[in-house]
Amino acid sequence: MKKLVLATAIMFCVGTVMAQQKIAHVNSQKLLDTLPSRKAAIEQLKDFEANGVQELKEMEADFNKQVAIYEKARPTMSPVIIKIEEEKLMKKQQTLEERQQSLNAEMQAVSQEMNKPILERVQKAVEIVSDRKKLSYVIDESVTLYFKGGMDITAEVLTELLRMDAEATKK
Repeated sequence: MKKLVLATAIMFCVGTVMAQQKIAHVNSQKLLDTLPSRKAAIEQLKDFEANGVQELKEMEADFNKQVAIYEKARPTMSPVIIKIEEEKLMKKQQTLEERQQSLNAEMQAVSQEMNKPILERVQKAVEIVSDRKKLSYVIDESVTLYFKGGMDITAEVLTELLRMDAEATKK
């Protein structure tokens, strides 16, 4: 009998603790897609990428021009000159590949630099709304396999986030 009473008491306590845990969900993709600062960051990143692509196209066109000149003149070249010209072309191709890798790394760095303050604002907005509503957990809908019901705080977080974004843009 004592065990039954003890088991019931434990179940009651665990149930009470679980009932106190408040869980909500938010759609982070919707938050990010709505932010004016994120849209501006995406545009800046597209411009940066377009400039890089243009630079690579120019380098590639120059390389192709040099290859065409080499191929046209090759029959009249001595073996030593052929070797020298091929080494020049290989160096030019290597420079092109290195620049492409460098641009990819630069794009990644610029993207991280632009997204960091935006993601920090999202985190802060979720934290503010969570504190206001006394939530224990906030789950991101975009990475959750299943959720049903629960409290959707996306709209409230979005309001807070837009306010914070406007303040950050003024600075």
